[in-house]
Amino acid sequence: MAFESAGAGIAFLIARLAFGLVVAFMGVNHFVNTGQMVPYAKAKGVPAAGLAVPSSGGMLLFGGLSIAAGVYPVVGAGAVAVFLLATTPVMHDFWAAPEEDQQSEMTQFLKNVTMFGAALAFLALGTTAWPYAVGVGLF
Repeated sequence: MAFESAGAGIAFLIARLAFGLVVAFMGVNHFVNTGQMVPYAKAKGVPAAGLAVPSSGGMLLFGGLSIAAGVYPVVGAGAVAVFLLATTPVMHDFWAAPEEDQQSEMTQFLKNVTMFGAALAFLALGTTAWPYAVGVGLF
């Protein structure tokens, strides 16, 4: 079993809360700053940016809260992973950015790759009972 000790369970809870609440905050940001994010998404060539920004915000909000609470975490982690896989190379294409923006875009790209890895880890662990979780939708 992955969480045989209380310490491992507490560490996993802290990891879930740190990751999930940051992802959920990113989702809220899609709603709060829609007026700034939609033009940026349009500039990056995102089709139907006015719909894509709030839709992706919903994916992040649901996914983050799902992971933090342990409620349907496979669905939530999958939503976060799909969002990051689809948007990272489009929104943070540092290789195509002007020289003055390359470092910032690369930092955002690498942050998203790291978060993608974490989302995959939570997805893989979704078939295991999570300690200190609501437990709905866990296998």
